Amino acid sequence: MATLITGSGLIGASFGQYAAARGERLVFLDFQPRDDYLRSKLGSADYVSLQGDVLDLPALAGIIKAHDIDTVLHTAAIIAGRVAREGYWAFNVNIQGTINVAEAVRLAGVKRVVHISTLSVYNRAFEGPGPVPETLQRGDSTAYGNSKAVQELVLEVYARLYGFELMVVRLAHVFGLGHFLGGAESGAITHTLLTCGRDGGVARIARRQARPLERIYAKDVGRAVDLAATVPAPPVNVFNIGTGLVTTFDELVEDARAIYPDLEVEVVPDGTPHEGPKKPLDITRAKEHLGWEPQFTLGSALQDYVKDLHALESGS
Repeated sequence: MATLITGSGLIGASFGQYAAARGERLVFLDFQPRDDYLRSKLGSADYVSLQGDVLDLPALAGIIKAHDIDTVLHTAAIIAGRVAREGYWAFNVNIQGTINVAEAVRLAGVKRVVHISTLSVYNRAFEGPGPVPETLQRGDSTAYGNSKAVQELVLEVYARLYGFELMVVRLAHVFGLGHFLGGAESGAITHTLLTCGRDGGVARIARRQARPLERIYAKDVGRAVDLAATVPAPPVNVFNIGTGLVTTFDELVEDARAIYPDLEVEVVPDGTPHEGPKKPLDITRAKEHLGWEPQFTLGSALQDYVKDLHALESGS
């Protein structure tokens, strides 16, 4: 038996490190396979990387059957502002791609689906005074947030009708050593700060990017996803994965300067107003039902990131 991961980006690879450590066989499917990246993350682990597209239902179903897949981790999606900029294509990937994953799961009799969702599904107009619970209303009227809400709704119906186990993890803003091809600005910003601090030069960050965020390190996410894939089915199946803490851009820069004291940063005006912090995610469910909570602080995560970046670039 094995796990199929749709997408070979940061989240799938971070999960793969934990899954491989417990002996899981992994099959990555991506329309642009990233073999060098997966090799750097997984080394000699038991995995294969295949070229394919979630928009190709027959191929998707065939791969699931051919590799005896019993768990599917669905990460493949276009994210953030790219959904608004390239709407028709992005909606096809996010929504039709998820329909295809659900149908392939049904056809093959897959036992469990772990779906990667986001804090962007929440309609913050309805948030209360405390952390955001999983029960907050979905649909924020943005292209990305609504597309992710539709993904969840499709999978919920399929799971109810056809009986597979569905686990939904709604992530805060993820950063870690990896790819930003899907459109995640938060990870790219962190990379820019650390590489500019190391190499010199000024890290120029657009005003819209220098806003308070709930940031979560990819290794904490990978462990959470692995638990979602393996724990006995709990009484609830939707989990916020974050730190329960919103950090400002200045705090991010301060922690980066603890590593590289000479880091220079310029926030470039772009016409966007200053945005105050939103409420953090309530991670009580993940603690109670997954046995998970973050192990990294923002500062320790940045230090670990630098260590991994050095190891990658030195080939060690």
